[in-house]
Amino acid sequence: MVKTKKNKLKIVIIIIAAMLVVIFTAGMTVTSVMMADNFSRGDYSDPRFIVDYYYEHYKAEYPRTEVELKSGDNTLKGYIYGADNGKGLLVFAHGIGEGHESYLKSLLWFVDNGWRVFAYDATGSGHSEGAGTRGLTQSALDLDAALTFAENDARLNSLPTFLMGHSWGGYAAAAVLNFDHKIAGVASISGYNKPIDMILEWTEDSMGGIRYLMYPFVQIYNTALFGQYSGMTAVDGINKSNVPVLIIHGTEDGTIGYGKSSIISEKENITNPNAQFITLDGGGHNNIFYTKEALEYINEFNKDYRVIYDQYNGEIPEDVLEETYSNSDRELINTPNEELLSQIENFFVEQMK
Repeated sequence: MVKTKKNKLKIVIIIIAAMLVVIFTAGMTVTSVMMADNFSRGDYSDPRFIVDYYYEHYKAEYPRTEVELKSGDNTLKGYIYGADNGKGLLVFAHGIGEGHESYLKSLLWFVDNGWRVFAYDATGSGHSEGAGTRGLTQSALDLDAALTFAENDARLNSLPTFLMGHSWGGYAAAAVLNFDHKIAGVASISGYNKPIDMILEWTEDSMGGIRYLMYPFVQIYNTALFGQYSGMTAVDGINKSNVPVLIIHGTEDGTIGYGKSSIISEKENITNPNAQFITLDGGGHNNIFYTKEALEYINEFNKDYRVIYDQYNGEIPEDVLEETYSNSDRELINTPNEELLSQIENFFVEQMK
């Protein structure tokens, strides 16, 4: 009788263990597929079908020096703009989806104002190597690699170093302060604090409450991918360093919610006495880089585009699409938002006094 009970207990244990293995395997498989899909390559779009200018438009007026640097197993492409400028060195970390050229109207504003700018395309982005962007922690590791490169390059290491980043790069600009680099000031724009919290926010609409069931699998995946850096947060870097940091976020950001996973939502936990905050009332995630006039124009352009889209049932012929974009007022759209950029520059200049 006792032996029979023991045999039954063994069977139950085996069944439970088998079920746990199946659940774990299924969870990790789903997580791996989800992460690979969300963090695929961020290549540049066909310039014929976008309203923003890439470097080709600015090439004649703004020569640049191309460099290469290693981040993990991948070679990243970096670019030095305004090589003869001496106000300070601005190292820029871009958002996920494309590369640094998507921000050129803003970066070249700094060049025009005397800054030497060092920008790069992160892992799996733009002109750089990488099958994908890997994950939300990767941007900080890439920035760490870029800063290490800059510190050992005579073209970059003679000036005080400032950081600016947006979104994926906004996290990086703050989180990289967990590393040992000599930084004079940071502008973190629309950044998230903790990668896993950002992932949970992203999946809120598609998965609802079920996303919390994925939490342990995402944690395991992230740890396997990034090891000791998997839990690295922006706030930890800000507090550890006491480097002057300007944190900027829009109240209507639909990508990184102002009161959700953003750095600015952690304001009460930031103990760095040199941290400053700017809340952009009504500001979104990407539109904060555009002027008011440009945004008004883009709204009208989008309405006209929708008419064409409906006219062709979503299958717009390539020649029609190209003509639509070529007739847009790209000069207006690519006017830098001097109000925002001036606030950032004033903050940087203040740190040099």
